[in-house]
Formats: sequence, structure tokens, C-alpha cells
Amino acid sequence: MNARLDNSTNHSLDEARQTYLIAKRMLDILGAVCGIVVLLPVFVIVALLIKMEDPKGPVFFHQIRVGKNGKHFRMYKFRSMISNAEELLPQLLSQNEIEGHMFKMKHDPRITKVGKFIRKTSIDELPQLFNVLKGHMSLVGPRPPLPREVKEYSSYHMQRLQVTPGCTGLWQVSGRNSLNFEQMIELDIQYIVHRSFLLDLKIILKTVSMLLGSKNAY
Repeated sequence: MNARLDNSTNHSLDEARQTYLIAKRMLDILGAVCGIVVLLPVFVIVALLIKMEDPKGPVFFHQIRVGKNGKHFRMYKFRSMISNAEELLPQLLSQNEIEGHMFKMKHDPRITKVGKFIRKTSIDELPQLFNVLKGHMSLVGPRPPLPREVKEYSSYHMQRLQVTPGCTGLWQVSGRNSLNFEQMIELDIQYIVHRSFLLDLKIILKTVSMLLGSKNAY
């Protein structure tokens, strides 16, 4: 009897999880499409500003990131740094201002004037809506790390790669860059354990309210 009850419970949990994942994907597609349409004027204005400041540089910046189950994908952003920013990174690693396997520098000399504004307002992240449409990312989930960061991960850290990465998440609405790496991991795992459609909606709404004037975005 107990075995049958356990199997029934597990089956119900599986069905609930599957329903959640379907609803989450529908929310992702609807949110991404609506976001791209509504924010199209912003895309155009930001693209023009980036080109005006640096006519020879590209508007968009793409970078290989690690997604669900360790699968690599190309993530898009508006370019907020000088064109050769990646080449200069090794010279700045010693000035990292965040603990753990990430690089963050509040006054990064590679950031352009336009880049400083679009980072402060998180506008540079908007092209990731196309990653959401492709299914590489979700609106809500852990931030996708760089391959070089994942190489330093412990088995505990690897848990954050069990789900599709997101444009925003519990970390971003709980302090973002004011938190260290281990705190980010704790919040990511907390999200994975407790994730639900309601929690995703709460995170999205909180992200929108924080979009302008965030003190912890850089």
C-alpha cells in the first residue's frame, strides 16, 4: 500500500512539474514577444547611440555562456564596452571586486559612456529576449555563467546548471552585485527548489520595478 501511495504522490509531483514547465515556456514566449514589440523604439535609440559613440564597433555583443545541463549557447547583449574589451580582461582580473568565480568591477575602464547608462538601467540585457524565444534562456532563472567560471565550479555549484538560465532571477532582485558568489549560488539553489509559476511572476514584477535606478547594477 505504501509503495502505491508513494508512486501516486511521485506521479502527481511529476505532473505538477510538467504543467509548470509548460506554463513557464508559454510565459517566456509571450513575455519575450511583447517585450520586443513594446521596446522596439528603445532598441533603435540604443543602437543609434552606440553607433554614434563608436561608429566602427558593433551594436550587439555576443558571448558564449553555459546553459542547462552544461550546454553552451551564444548570449546577446547591447555592447556596453569598447570593441577590444575581451582582450583587455586578463589585465583587470586582479582588480575583481566580487568574491568567487565571477568578474565584476564597478569602475571598469572598458565601459563606454553609453554603456555606463545602459548597464545602470539594465537596458544592455534586453537583447536576451531573443535568447528566450530560441529557448536558450527563460525570463526567470539563474544567470548563465561563462565557461571559464564553470571550470572552477564544485559539484555544489554545478546544481545551478540543472535548469534553464534566466534573464532575471532571485539573485538580481535580492541584491545583485552587492552579494558575493556563494550568496548568489545559495539564492539560485533556493529558486530551483521552490520555483513555481507564482514565484516567477513575483520575480518578473520585482525586476520591472527595479529596472530604473538600480544601485547594484554595473
